[in-house]
Amino acid sequence: MADNKTDSPVLVTGATGYVAGRLVPLLLESGYRVRTMGRSLEKMASRPWARHPRVHLVRGDIMDAASLEKAVSGCGTVYYLVHSMISRKGKYRHADRAGARNMAGAAEAAGAEHIIYLGGLGDVRHRNISRHLVSRNEVGRILQEGRVPATVLRAAMILGSGSASFEILRYLAERLPVMITPRWVSMPTQPIAITNVLGYLKGCLEVPETRGRTFDIGGPEVVAYRDLFSMFASEAGLPRPVMLPVPVLTPRLSSLWIHLVTPVPAVIAQPLTEGLSLPTVCTEDSITGLIPQDRLSCRKAIRRALDRVRQEQVDTCWADAGEIRFPEWAHCGDAAYSGGTVLECGYRGRVKGTTRQLWETVYGLGGKTGYYAADTLWQIRGFLDQLIGGVGLIRGRRSASHLQVGDALDFWRVLDAAPESKLLLRADMKMPGQALLEISMARINDTECRLTLLSRFLPRGLGGIIYWYLLYPFHQYIFIHMLRGMVRAAGLNLAGPPRRFTPKISRK
Repeated sequence: MADNKTDSPVLVTGATGYVAGRLVPLLLESGYRVRTMGRSLEKMASRPWARHPRVHLVRGDIMDAASLEKAVSGCGTVYYLVHSMISRKGKYRHADRAGARNMAGAAEAAGAEHIIYLGGLGDVRHRNISRHLVSRNEVGRILQEGRVPATVLRAAMILGSGSASFEILRYLAERLPVMITPRWVSMPTQPIAITNVLGYLKGCLEVPETRGRTFDIGGPEVVAYRDLFSMFASEAGLPRPVMLPVPVLTPRLSSLWIHLVTPVPAVIAQPLTEGLSLPTVCTEDSITGLIPQDRLSCRKAIRRALDRVRQEQVDTCWADAGEIRFPEWAHCGDAAYSGGTVLECGYRGRVKGTTRQLWETVYGLGGKTGYYAADTLWQIRGFLDQLIGGVGLIRGRRSASHLQVGDALDFWRVLDAAPESKLLLRADMKMPGQALLEISMARINDTECRLTLLSRFLPRGLGGIIYWYLLYPFHQYIFIHMLRGMVRAAGLNLAGPPRRFTPKISRK
């Protein structure tokens, strides 16, 4: 096995996703050479493992067969850990089928020896089977129909800090002491700890007998979802939730409720909740003999996940998956190039202090810290965003002390985080256009620096322009006080009042 670790690299697709982002460091710790594939090199480059000497980053997209062949070339094993549910939303099933066919073809053309895929657990013949689970099983079938042997692992609920399933469990238990629950809370399931998922993924690489086979993977217990809520409450020191089951709460209604109470948006919650209406229990356990490991109980997995959340050591999060999509108009700063009107509102202030003194405060923006001013207005905007199907502020931050490119930050997405220089955020909220918020710092001299807040908006049609000018007075108020609040939170002072940029409107 030592030779395999050095001869050819292991390809991990979807490298910035929840599972893949944790698998990469595990493989590196075990001595493997790893090639990571994603749609954004910048996003991968921000990960802690990106500078490891045995890591090679490559750009690739499952919908681009040529890029897949290039990524697979020279690799012995391919981890297929890509899912289009976030990026393609309601059209994910077609994209997943096409991606699986592309990967099967690319692996064959590149001479790969093994594909390892993590899918979903559930009987596709069950009357309540969801489109999501059907799609997960279709991908596994397509991969196994190819010429390269493919191992398929089928998991139910994954318990781990940052997983979508755990976040739903956590927020519902923390926020709802009394729950009106659908019938699926009594459905049996066999959750598995993320630690054990990673153990099986790595084990399939090292045990040849797993090649070309399908395995159900789960923890040591079969429980009902109501039991998981009780376990979580016990481990979190919360009262046991009171559950009032009703027959009329459909998966669609459940997903909308989850969207309002948890950070998981309805577009993701609905496919997940649809899968809760059927048993998700392992029908065989042969993998436990091939890859023996200590399978964590549900209670222990919940305890570990909660400890990671409390210690702010959530390595990866469901919300960090997906493409960054850096707006082209922001790259070039040219409205004529983008084909529209770029509207700007900004304030800057001269600060008695250095960028180093100021950076930690800027870096800590959002989450529990808030926005240093007018937090009530921010909360109202977040609540309104949730009501119309947006993500709202409820996502918070993965870590209060660390940001990386691609991170979710409330209803923003981090596009750039250059220490002591710039924090660039793209709005993920629902709005008639595209918006960026840039917070930048520049040295003036040894004792002073300049702090700048700049909002840029590319409206979509007349509605976008009306939206911008309706909110413009609020932007002015918020930016003035936000700039002052940041300086004050850093223990510094302004050399003068914040000054407004003259709004610049560029037209095609």
